[in-house]
Amino acid sequence: MTFEIKGKDFIKDGKPIKIISGAVHYFRNMPDTWTDIFKKLKACGCNCVETYCAWNMHEKQPDVYDFERNLDIAAFLKAAAAEGLMAIVRPGPYICSEWEFGGLPWWIQADEDMEIRCSNPAYIKRFDKYLDKICAEIRPLLCTNGGNVIMVQCENEYGYYGDDKEYLSYLRDGYIKRGIDVPLFTSDGCGKDNLLDGSIEGCLSTLNFGSRVEENFKAHDELYPDSPKMCMEMWDGWFDAWGDEKHHTTSAEDYAKVVDDMLTRGSMNMYMFIGGTNFGFTSGANHYETFAPDVTSYDYDALLTECGDVTPKYFAVRKVIAKHTGEQLPPVPANREKAAYGKLDLTEFAGFFDAMTSLSSPVYSDVPKCMEKYGEGYGYIAYQTTLDRAYENTTLKFESLGDRAQIYINKELVGIVYINDEKLEVNINAKPGDVLTILCENMGRTNFGAKMMRKKGIAGRCLLGDRIHFRWNVYTLPMNNLEKLSFGKEKPKENSLFCRGYMEIKEQPKDTFLRLDNFTKGFVTVNGFNIGRYWEIGPQKTLYIPASILKQGTNEIIVFESDKIKNAPQIEFCDTPDIG
Repeated sequence: MTFEIKGKDFIKDGKPIKIISGAVHYFRNMPDTWTDIFKKLKACGCNCVETYCAWNMHEKQPDVYDFERNLDIAAFLKAAAAEGLMAIVRPGPYICSEWEFGGLPWWIQADEDMEIRCSNPAYIKRFDKYLDKICAEIRPLLCTNGGNVIMVQCENEYGYYGDDKEYLSYLRDGYIKRGIDVPLFTSDGCGKDNLLDGSIEGCLSTLNFGSRVEENFKAHDELYPDSPKMCMEMWDGWFDAWGDEKHHTTSAEDYAKVVDDMLTRGSMNMYMFIGGTNFGFTSGANHYETFAPDVTSYDYDALLTECGDVTPKYFAVRKVIAKHTGEQLPPVPANREKAAYGKLDLTEFAGFFDAMTSLSSPVYSDVPKCMEKYGEGYGYIAYQTTLDRAYENTTLKFESLGDRAQIYINKELVGIVYINDEKLEVNINAKPGDVLTILCENMGRTNFGAKMMRKKGIAGRCLLGDRIHFRWNVYTLPMNNLEKLSFGKEKPKENSLFCRGYMEIKEQPKDTFLRLDNFTKGFVTVNGFNIGRYWEIGPQKTLYIPASILKQGTNEIIVFESDKIKNAPQIEFCDTPDIG
């Protein structure tokens, strides 16, 4: 296959082509579902798949790379090729995508000289190493090497963020130097300023929007009149944050009309074709006036649901695409089976304070510092100190917090402070010898905008009665290995605890959804795999469990409840999702 850009046209094998693509993130979906998704993409009339690449998943620790399981980008692209799909790859280093820290690895924040998304030497040094690795995965699969990758993104929505043209030039030249010889592109907002700051010579300029095709191309038409017209992210829904009133949805009919308009104008990539799931602690956040952490589900009201089911929007768009292509489309594959495994009592428990010392060894610190200073990126961190005098209605105050802190005197919860509170403080009463513990949760780093570099944990001064309190023990709790926990049958009285139960599956496992109506806030692991966070404030009420996480026989379920179990420690596995 050959692919190039000539004037206003994309040219495949010597003939003009309209790219009709859908976004699928390999890292948000299990490998055993990829082929099913690709078949549904083809049956919708698409000829291409687009994906971001998540640097922070591929390099969780400096210089340690992972391209296995659902991080196997090469296997993902080969599976797409097997279904006759071209591919567009957006390697980063920054991707946004409502993903933790916009895809950047947390550990770059530990470098005091770091400034992201510019010509900063510390940043360049780190992303250069990553680009070496990710390009080595992509390069053999370029269409110039017999593969299906037709375009690669240079930077993502940079016109919303900065104006360092030297940085953009360095990225562009770096891709070329690494043998990426297919067309490069940028994608940006539709405003003239966005395009002027975010575009660079030698990269095709594309747009991101979800409606009003003609209006949104006005600035692009003025600046790039002889360029192909492509919407690289044609938004078909939106993401949800904890505390939203309900799951965001958009009209199938309205979106189909936008598809119609865009295909009349040029090419498109539907964002998202399937959203997938922010497993573990991978969901990002937006932070403007207030901090808005994203939920675990990335359903996005896309053409396919989080678990891969077709929707009315899918069929509305399929009809429009068929009209434009005039092709007889393949039959739509059936949805994957779901199972309602019923209710399960969690009968084994581990109190948080015992678990804290099992999962972590204390690090002495004169004063509390941010999570990153202790070499931790995700999960929770606990700061503990013994008080040497009495405190009566004394204010414990935080200068900066990332993102939520539970304050305990001995093992009793006495207050919760959240980053969005008007005052980051709580009053405490204590006796000499009492133990003060502050349990902080990182609820997701900001993935967009000027506040991306805000730190997690206690990120500024922590004052007790307007004074600095010294001598702390700090416990890092990434919650990535719970095997050291010691469970017992007796449920402890403390609010924060781990609960465990075992579910038996006799037949081949199927997709299922977990309800936690009796619980308040925390996360869940299934057979050691973190399926994500839950929080009673919603809108999401169930967590998706892919069949590949389960096994025939005995399945271990661990729930970490940080706040309070409201009733019996019972959970329920359903065959239908509830994302609000």
